[in-house]
Amino acid sequence: MPTTVEDVTAKAEMVESEPKSGVALKSTTVDHKDNDAEPNGDGCMEKEGEENKKDEAKVDEVPVPDEVETKTGISFPGKLYDGKLLKAVGLRKKSMLGMGIKIYAFGIYADNEKLRELVTTKVGKAPSKPTKDMYQMVVDSDVGMMVRLVIVYSGLTMNMVRKNFDEGLGAAIKKLTGGRNEQLTKKIMGEASDEIKLTPGSTIEISRLPGYILQTKVMGEIVSTVESELLCRAYIYMYLGEDPFDKEAKEKFGTSLLSLF
Repeated sequence: MPTTVEDVTAKAEMVESEPKSGVALKSTTVDHKDNDAEPNGDGCMEKEGEENKKDEAKVDEVPVPDEVETKTGISFPGKLYDGKLLKAVGLRKKSMLGMGIKIYAFGIYADNEKLRELVTTKVGKAPSKPTKDMYQMVVDSDVGMMVRLVIVYSGLTMNMVRKNFDEGLGAAIKKLTGGRNEQLTKKIMGEASDEIKLTPGSTIEISRLPGYILQTKVMGEIVSTVESELLCRAYIYMYLGEDPFDKEAKEKFGTSLLSLF
């Protein structure tokens, strides 16, 4: 008996892949039956829904411009691969021999939608300017954030970085709790070896992950992952607290908070 159009089926291979590596995990075969029937009202609605999704996708694909830290000329991407948006850029300086030495430029990134949910839920109406409570709310929250450090100072060593964080985190913890916790502050650089060579342009990324987990990467390699609410709060406090590393960067972050309302 001759094969009719209605009997014909199209076979399509659907490959499920691992999101990061793109390696194929398994494949399944799905039958797509040819359907020449006249579209009904539901079909029109489905088509319209697909068009709306395409329009939304186009909006999401609008590129976010990079931002340059003007004192160093270092550029930071406006959006990370995981969707976090750049909220502020700044410069960490250190006084050495009576001089202000540029140590590293930094970019502060955050999960924009989680941040929006936080401020609109807890603040409600937008204030005329960022308040101390708004900054503290971000410090205390579990919103995903990441601070990317790009080394500027050519003589920087891992030992100097470790000492800098020990001092900064120690001061932040004292502000937050009234005491010190040296054992906790030393965990941020974890097993990072002093043999790691840091040159201008080298990157260190410290992320606050869901569940109050602080993860540190040095040039792409994870050197520590610590679960501690206090450590997470203290780290963000160094940038958004009462005595931030860069006051202008803190103010830029505050302005970005107001734009979420």
